[in-house]
Amino acid sequence: MNRLLLAAYPESYRCRRGEELLACLSEAYPGRSWPPPREIAALVRAGVQARARATVDDVARPWWLDGIHLAALVLATLALVPYLQDVWHWALHIDPGRDAIAFRFSGWYPWAQGPGTRTRLLPYGLLPLVCLVALLRGRAWIALPAAVMMIHAGATVGGSATLFGDEGKQGLGYYGLGAPLTARDLVLSGALCTACTVLAACRPGRLRRHPYRWLIPVALAMSVAGGLHITSVSPSFQRGLFVLEAAAVVAAWVATSATGDRRWLIPVTAFAVIHTQAIVARPSWFTRSLPDLAVFLLLIAPLPVLAITARRRRDRALLDRGQR
Repeated sequence: MNRLLLAAYPESYRCRRGEELLACLSEAYPGRSWPPPREIAALVRAGVQARARATVDDVARPWWLDGIHLAALVLATLALVPYLQDVWHWALHIDPGRDAIAFRFSGWYPWAQGPGTRTRLLPYGLLPLVCLVALLRGRAWIALPAAVMMIHAGATVGGSATLFGDEGKQGLGYYGLGAPLTARDLVLSGALCTACTVLAACRPGRLRRHPYRWLIPVALAMSVAGGLHITSVSPSFQRGLFVLEAAAVVAAWVATSATGDRRWLIPVTAFAVIHTQAIVARPSWFTRSLPDLAVFLLLIAPLPVLAITARRRRDRALLDRGQR
């Protein structure tokens, strides 16, 4: 099981020192499949720092372009989260019936209808899923039309369009730390479309391409949400997302403190802005799982922390360079 910890490190590090690290763990903790929690935290932190340094050392693209790419991935993930269950059921031809909270019917065929629901051909969640897969592979020219379609679908909710119907677009969406984000949130889809436009305007070779194994967590999330009928209104779902969001922010801080690079500030800013506007636009939809002030602090506080951390790290690097 110690080999799973090596996944936190970049491939180049694993090739050079992977076996040495495993040997050290086996010698330090004989007979244990996992080291103590403190050691796990230290290894994961070192892995994140190593990945961050490898990313910064790659000069094939400017830091701001990589930051916009990361922000687009975050926004596509945010847009997909409410529809994990719906896409899973649609793909496997499952009708969840009464277990589908906020999704009245999840039919596969174009003529499949639920009570009071118009016919639809595709689930809305396929659009952010296409965006996410295309962005992971560095193909922004594929993600851009999907993002444009997201804006159109959100703007025409309740109209005569039947491609996506109205299922999964009028019900409750992703809560996380604040108000829900649904297809009606054109700020989310508009920001995603803007990011995809900037990325599509660049040469495809300049964008970072991630392997398909990065989609394994997405498939697992769909399986859990669809198999257990967990939706974004579930308390366990919200707690799990809160843990993941907190872990992502901590990882961004570790990467920034290790390199002094500002690229990780861009996706964190996009995340904070989207959630903040959702809370301000619909205060009556706020979940109240935490006090209002605490939520705003949790959303906004990471921004100055990351900026100050990057500045201090860069100043320290310049000082060390001057002393040499």
